[in-house]
Amino acid sequence: MTTPLIEGLACHFAPGWTGIVGANGAGKSTILKLATGLLEPDAGEIRRGGFAIYCEQRTDEVPFLFEDLVRAEDANAILIKIDLGIAADWASRWKTLSHGERKRAQVGVILWRRPDVLAVDEPTNHLDIEGRALLAKALRRFRGVGLLVSHDRELLDNLCGHCLFVDPPQADMRRGGYTKAHHDREREEESLRRRHDLARTARKKIEREASKRREAASSSDARRSKRGLAPGDHDTRDKINRARLTGKDAVAGKLLRQIQGRLRQARDKEGTVRTKKTYETGIWLAGARSKRDTLFNISKDEIDLGGGRTLVHPDLVMRPDDRIALTGPNGTGKSTLIRRIIASLDLPAERLTYVPQEIDLESSAGILERARGLPKDKLGFMMTVVSRLGSRPYRLLESVEPSPGETRKLLLAMGIANEPHLIIMDEPTNHMDLPSIECLEDALEGCPSGVLLVSHDIHFLKRITRRRWDIVRSGDSSGAFHLDEGRWE
Repeated sequence: MTTPLIEGLACHFAPGWTGIVGANGAGKSTILKLATGLLEPDAGEIRRGGFAIYCEQRTDEVPFLFEDLVRAEDANAILIKIDLGIAADWASRWKTLSHGERKRAQVGVILWRRPDVLAVDEPTNHLDIEGRALLAKALRRFRGVGLLVSHDRELLDNLCGHCLFVDPPQADMRRGGYTKAHHDREREEESLRRRHDLARTARKKIEREASKRREAASSSDARRSKRGLAPGDHDTRDKINRARLTGKDAVAGKLLRQIQGRLRQARDKEGTVRTKKTYETGIWLAGARSKRDTLFNISKDEIDLGGGRTLVHPDLVMRPDDRIALTGPNGTGKSTLIRRIIASLDLPAERLTYVPQEIDLESSAGILERARGLPKDKLGFMMTVVSRLGSRPYRLLESVEPSPGETRKLLLAMGIANEPHLIIMDEPTNHMDLPSIECLEDALEGCPSGVLLVSHDIHFLKRITRRRWDIVRSGDSSGAFHLDEGRWE
């Protein structure tokens, strides 16, 4: 039997942008689909105003009407294409576009359709710094009701006037961008925790006093009892009778009844102060350093990227303890180079943990089935890692279609169980919620294996890696890119 994801949600989304924030698998995408009519609730009512569109995370297929946008010459279409840097040949070479270029195309065609309600799911995934700036500018022009799911704190702060924090089975609407709303929420939660701690301390103090009074009352009952007295012990019987008449020993019983009433009140008070359940976070990566001299050694080459573009790279060598960042704008061949590196590896399959930039629906379902079929000990390990990355594993195993962020967590958890010699992650922060990103930073920083990361998140890369492979455009107009090697300053 599955458990309800969200219960009792009642909220109003006004014109402007509202951020939808929460852990992977908490129901953020579900709320977007409910708001746009792709899903209907099991109970309750949703009132939608006007034309609604959901802009999904995945960029596998050419967006509906994208070719029409490319050909369109109306003022709105021209402005959108300029804002997002959409080229005329993108529709004809979709398969060769980077995921960042695909995301800009996807958002562009949806803005061109002028919806009244627009729900956008993780729009900055795959985008480089320039692409994020272009996207933010385009989304800022939208004048309808906008719902935004994103792990990009800067975008949430600059775009949103409200944030809905989703923590199943509840959701909590807050005023302001993410930073302000999160701060207010944490401050309120800390106040509740202090009140709860004070109530618990008071309750325990009363319980200790009640225990003493219970012992006193029990001792009083024993003194007032005539059981066990010898038949001729008239003096003792007279003392017990006088004590019963004066009520001297009944005081202990009265005090006990009073303290029991106070204890009930203390327990009720403690029960009314409800705090959010917290889960332990933070993972470890049980990697191992390879005993080989090198993990891979690839000779200088020129890679055809399609569309007249090429990537020239020098000899590439990675040692067992290297930590390398691969950077460059969208469309310069980073993912293509990663695939070339993986194809050249001479490592046992279980010694490589690879998390690709995108995982399609069919592959996601296969990863979930593999996880469900793990032996009991490995399944337990996997569920622990997923939990400490901020997702609830029991909900994940119940799901029909795991979210992209949950799929990445599953793949990472299954990989690190094998103590990899090399970890390769292509855009590791894509689809991941904010607490998970921080946990992943901590884990990768202390992992003993080789690490190769592709990312636009410079803060993330600087913390974990030491060497840089930067892909840059050649100085001429040939469409060529080349790879430079260096270190962080």
